[in-house]
Amino acid sequence: MHTLEALKLGKLKGIKKLKLSCGLKIFPKEIFDLSETLEILDLTDNALSHLPHDFSKLKNLKILFLSNNLFRKVPSVLAKCANLTMLGIRNNQINILDENVLPLNMRWLILTDNNLKKLPDSLGELQYLQKCMLSGNQLENLPQSLSNCKNLELLRISSNQLTKLPIWLLQLPKLSWLAYSGNPFCAKHPSCDTPIDTVLWENLTIQEKLGEGASGEIYKAIWKDQEVALKIFKGSMTSDGLPQEEMDINISMGKHTHLIDVLARVTSHPEGRDVLMLELIPSKFYNLGLPPSLESCTRDIYPEDFELNIATSIKILLAMASAALHMHQRGIMHGDFYAHNILIDQEGNSILGDFGGASYYEPKEKEIRDALERLEVRAFGYLIEEFLLLSQKDATLNILKTKLEQLKDTCLSIPNSRRPLFQSIYKDMHTLYIKSQSNA
Repeated sequence: MHTLEALKLGKLKGIKKLKLSCGLKIFPKEIFDLSETLEILDLTDNALSHLPHDFSKLKNLKILFLSNNLFRKVPSVLAKCANLTMLGIRNNQINILDENVLPLNMRWLILTDNNLKKLPDSLGELQYLQKCMLSGNQLENLPQSLSNCKNLELLRISSNQLTKLPIWLLQLPKLSWLAYSGNPFCAKHPSCDTPIDTVLWENLTIQEKLGEGASGEIYKAIWKDQEVALKIFKGSMTSDGLPQEEMDINISMGKHTHLIDVLARVTSHPEGRDVLMLELIPSKFYNLGLPPSLESCTRDIYPEDFELNIATSIKILLAMASAALHMHQRGIMHGDFYAHNILIDQEGNSILGDFGGASYYEPKEKEIRDALERLEVRAFGYLIEEFLLLSQKDATLNILKTKLEQLKDTCLSIPNSRRPLFQSIYKDMHTLYIKSQSNA
């Protein structure tokens, strides 16, 4: 975090990234003094409502964050920022996104938690757009032109007013991560009704905080001499959608060896917050990957020294195929099928978590059902691709590595209809696993 004083005194000359959060109501003109070097500008958590007409003087700007401000429209001056590839303008009061406001080099667009009712047709001109986050608006439809965004890989449209999911959306060639829960068209269906116990908050002994995510906080607790985990939901909009939807889908998921099981719903929280009691994952488990960086956009990253062998890769992929098959048989799409949402231990045991991007669909609607599942299959294909890179130093089981390459290519097939479903993938992975064990 930088200070306005340091900026005005000229102490920040030559920096590439500037972050100011100090109640700004007017854009500080001294920022223009950094135009030769500034690439990332973060003005989150201020009280700005406008950008200056000559904002494009920041000629090298690539990334702009304006979240938690007072903008009512996306500033039109951004169209002149030719090098801008990422815009984050979450949680403002935006109800207008005019035509041709966004620069054509845009790769990553965040407009979550605003008041947009309509998107411009010009959105379809963003040929490089990979990541588009629109949850928590008032959108009643999506422009058909979005079908021209052939590089779009991640789309968040949860908690809007969409009355149907456009079929053309499911045919986008690279779409792999889609969240759409909390819209009128995607009500929970009866096959997802799952009975669950109820536990009173006062019957729990709360212990240390284990972690925190966008949708809630995780605590360790004791219930009837048993160690459990509590997820205390925040209740505010996340980039994926509403936490209440995540909670409901967690319950609907049922029990599975490679999913985090929900044990009970917790009532009477002192602040009235929604709480789930979950199985406590042993501390030996850790996140397989790290979330995408600003540079990687839609793809996970890994520590430089992190490696996997082929046998372990196959074991994890079999587990994930099993978990995905279980979910899709229940009419649930994970929507965020990434390595950073997979927990593993040193033996390659694995658990899939984080259902903040998950959505219901009706299993009886075969065309939509299969198309949605094949979007997730593409995400699985990316997972195979990453595992192959992580295991490239492993010279064993090369025949199985070749089989994995072939499965990866099939999962990444274009068009969508050429990809297998998880039932088939699970069988293939099980065969590879048996062979890997017999050759171990």
